[in-house]
Order: sequence, then C-alpha cells, then structure tokens
Amino acid sequence: MESSSATLSPAGINYEVVALMEIKKALHDPYHVLDNWDVNSVDPCSWRMVTCSFDGYVSALALPSQNLSGTLSPGISNLTNLQSVLLQNNAIYGHIPDVIGKLQKLQTIDLSNNKFEGEIPTSFGDLKNLNYLDVSYNNLSGTLPKISVRAFKVLGNPLICGQGSENNCSAVYPEPLSFPPDSLTDQLGAARKSRRVVVASFGAAFFVIVAMALLLWWRYRHNQQIFFDVNDHCYPEVCLGHLKRYTFKELRSATDHFSSKRILGKGGFGVVYKACLNNGTVVAVKRLNDYNAVGGENQFQTEVELISLAVHRNLLRLLGFCSTESERLLVYPYMPNGSVASRLKDRIYGRPVLDWPRRKNIAQGTARGLVYLHEQCDPKIIHRDVKAANILLDEEFEAVVGDFGLAKLLNHRDSHVTTAVRGTIGHIAPEYLSTGQSSEKTDVFGFGILLLELITGQKAMDFGRGANQKGIVMLDWVRKLHQEGKLNLMVDKDLKNNFDRIELEEMVKVTLLCTHFSPSHRPKMSEALRMLEGDGLAEKWEASQKLETPRNRAFEQTPQRYSDYIEESSLVEPMELSGPR
Repeated sequence: MESSSATLSPAGINYEVVALMEIKKALHDPYHVLDNWDVNSVDPCSWRMVTCSFDGYVSALALPSQNLSGTLSPGISNLTNLQSVLLQNNAIYGHIPDVIGKLQKLQTIDLSNNKFEGEIPTSFGDLKNLNYLDVSYNNLSGTLPKISVRAFKVLGNPLICGQGSENNCSAVYPEPLSFPPDSLTDQLGAARKSRRVVVASFGAAFFVIVAMALLLWWRYRHNQQIFFDVNDHCYPEVCLGHLKRYTFKELRSATDHFSSKRILGKGGFGVVYKACLNNGTVVAVKRLNDYNAVGGENQFQTEVELISLAVHRNLLRLLGFCSTESERLLVYPYMPNGSVASRLKDRIYGRPVLDWPRRKNIAQGTARGLVYLHEQCDPKIIHRDVKAANILLDEEFEAVVGDFGLAKLLNHRDSHVTTAVRGTIGHIAPEYLSTGQSSEKTDVFGFGILLLELITGQKAMDFGRGANQKGIVMLDWVRKLHQEGKLNLMVDKDLKNNFDRIELEEMVKVTLLCTHFSPSHRPKMSEALRMLEGDGLAEKWEASQKLETPRNRAFEQTPQRYSDYIEESSLVEPMELSGPR
C-alpha cells in the first residue's frame, strides 16, 4: 500500500519527507538515531521514530530521550496529519514554534525536560483536539495562554510558576499552591484551624473509607480487568486514543451471533470471524477462546499494546477491542485475500493465484514488516511465530504480518529473551527449541522457512506427510537439493516453470543464510531485505562459505539435521499455538 498521493507535489516530492528533513537538519543528533531519514525517500513511514496512519500520513513523531539538541524547526507545521509529538527528555532549546497551532489534529504534545525558552504559543489555544500538553522543566516565561486541555503541565518553569508570578498555576494543577506562614500570629491561627480540620477530618475519613470499600466491592462484582500498564508519562487516552472500544452486543450482531459460517480461521488462542459493522464496514473479529486460561489474558494484553504501537503498511493494524466481564475480542481490518498459507494452492483459470512475481513481492513485504519490528520500534518486537499462516494478504496481495499474540518486547540493549517455547514445529529456530532463548534472529529463521514455503508451495509442517516420509523436514531437503544443484526440483509444480531462475537461486541462498544453525551467522532482517532486492547477496554468501571450514561444520552439524533437533527436543507432538487466521 503506497502513501497517499495527496502528500506529493506535481514534481513527485513528498511534503512530509521535506518537513521531516527540515526537523532533522535543525537538530543535533549525536547518536545518529535519525540516520535512516533519507531525503530521497518517497515515503517516511518506515523511518525510525516516525509513525504513520493507515492511509500513509505521518501521525506521530516520537523522539523521547534521544540526547537531541538544537532547535525545533517550524517545518513541523507541514505534517498536517500529526496527532502526537513526543520530544521529552532531550536538550532542545529556542522558542516553541507558534505554527504548531496550525496542526488541528494534534492530541498529545510532550516537550518536557528540554531547554525551550520564550512564551508558550497562544496558538495552542486553537488546538481543539488537544488533550495532553506537557511543557514542564524548561526555561519558558510569560503568561499562560488559554488552552482547553485535559492535562496541562508547566511545573519546573520558574519564570511562569515561580514565587511572585502573576500566573494562576492553580488553574493548571488541581492542588492549590501554599506558602508557610511568615509570622507568629499566622502560625497560631493556623494551629487553631488545624485542630478544627483534624476533628472534621475524622468524619470525612470515615465516609471516604466507606466509599472506597463500596467502590472495591463494585469492581470485584463486575470483575473489571485493567489490561494496560500505564506509567507516569502515559495516559490511556494518549496511548490508545486511536483505538475504538466496541460493545460486545455490537460485535455479536456483526458476526451473526458468532455464526460458524462466518469463521475465517482458528488458532490456539481464538477464532477469527468475518464481521459487518452497523456502518457497513467489513472487519475481522478475533474472539479469544478462554482468556482466563494460561496465556489467554497475556495474549490479549500483548496484542492490544503491541499492535497499537507498531504501525506500518506491512503490519496488521488493530482497529479496536472489546473487553467485558467474560469476553475479550480484537477488531482488525478484513484481509480479503486471506493468508499466504490459504492461497498457496489456489488457482484461477488454471493458473496459480500466487505466481512468482507475487511470491517475491510477498517475501519483500514480509521482510519490510519485520525490519520495522526489529530495527525501527523502540523497544524492538520479536514476533516469534513467522510463518505463511500468519502473513495476510490485502486486496492488492500486499503482505501484512499478523498475529502478534506470541510477540515479545525486547530492549535494544538486550540480545535475547528467555521464555517457554511457543510457535509451530518446522518454523522454530533450533536454539529457541533447545534453550527457550529467542531473539530477532529467531524471526530471521522463521522468515527463511517462509521463503521455503513460497518457493515450494508446501507448508513446512505438511512436508513429507503425503509420501509417508517420517522424520524428513523441508529445510534438510532443500539443503540437499542445493548441494546437488537441483534447484528446479524444489519449485512449486503449479508454477509450471514460470519463474525467474536467477531470482530462484538468489532466494534459495537468502533462505539458507536465514536458516543457518548458528544465530550469529544469520543476517539481520534489513540485510535479508537488501539481498532480496538484489543488493549485497554475493558478498554475504561468499563470506558465509568461508565460515564453513571442516571444524565449523563439525560443530554446526551436531545434530546434523534440523529434524534431529525436533526429535531430540522434549516435544513429542507438533506444536501450533497460533494457527491461521
């Protein structure tokens, strides 16, 4: 899905790219966090710290705690669809651009803990959708503008709220400002008042305790679950403001009371239904099987939190959710072409729906989505179940990475996370299967298996079953054919030789690099994407072959086959915790 052409000039220049480059130019970036902001790009949606809406416009600029200095460029006013600006905890100085008041869709502005000076722009009062403004701990001065906002923080600006200031800061903070009495008379008066207050407080405290007890009893009776961890700098309205909360009645009606005829797919945690909302919009509704079971509520929390933060054209977008006393449901856009797994064998007029060009495009689109999760999200996200069944296809057969139910957040300082092994046998990296340690290289392995599924037209789990070949795994078979130079034998027979031989060889090499037994020898997803696009494959492949000394092979091939890892693991039956949508 391409960005909307509304952002392009007649000469094909993306105004949002220009605006972001102006912002970058005005900032000093000592740790190069903005290095992938490229003026030659036609689309900024894959840039680090930039989030786009589903229609391809920049909706959020999030650069907190990046050691940035310099000034904030007025060019930000050209990001007309901006909803969130998060620049807190940097060292940005100068005046806050008055033109920010032109961004009518802004909901959140956090400029706290910087070195901004001058007055708070009066134009902020024109932002009708603004619900959170934090300019605390700067060097701002002047009077407070009239701003209609839920939360307005100015603490730490001594020239605004310091002693002797004419600003009514109690209008900003609910707690009234108080000063100690400066005379003995005032102290005695305060003491008399305090005794009266103490007496009155006992009565008030009694009623407060009763009220709190009633509130806790009511919440217990309704079994309300709080499924966000909201820290001091994050409000539900800010973090998930773009998500819609649906009623259970609305979704039940949209799915014909969850009719079996509406089922699109079933997985380990839930069933996905095709639904039609009251306004005629067709969506997909995922109904969790048993959210109180082990992993069920974690699944719900993970999907809501992660998918709401990760916005990219090749990632499944979460539209909304429903949380009731006994139900947890997620609402997604409807993918009219299903999943890669469901379309691999489909044919139209005798020809495969997924021809070779589409399969290559799906590989590249999936790679772009994973690059965003691994290298452009902070914290980065490990998917942990990359497979054909979890790659969905939109109306243009563009790949959309779905099912974040097994995903894990990973701090950029960490190299891996250790968890109970989850995923699908045949797709799980050997180190994850044997140790429980997953990293972004775990996803790289799964991506390599996905490439094999695209090449062969077979599901990794189903391979060999038809021929009753127990113990044979697709990866071992492909490695053997590559060594023997028989690549044509692995290509999906439905393609009837309608594929590019050079591209086939390149894709097989990328596959073998991605599925190397040693995680350290696998490429990053950004490297895999570049190789699929024809850049750097020869060098990477040559370097990998130099690593294959007899000593290394003896070490890496213990066990010698991927199937040996499966047989030697404690897993007796194939495990599939999140099946196709």
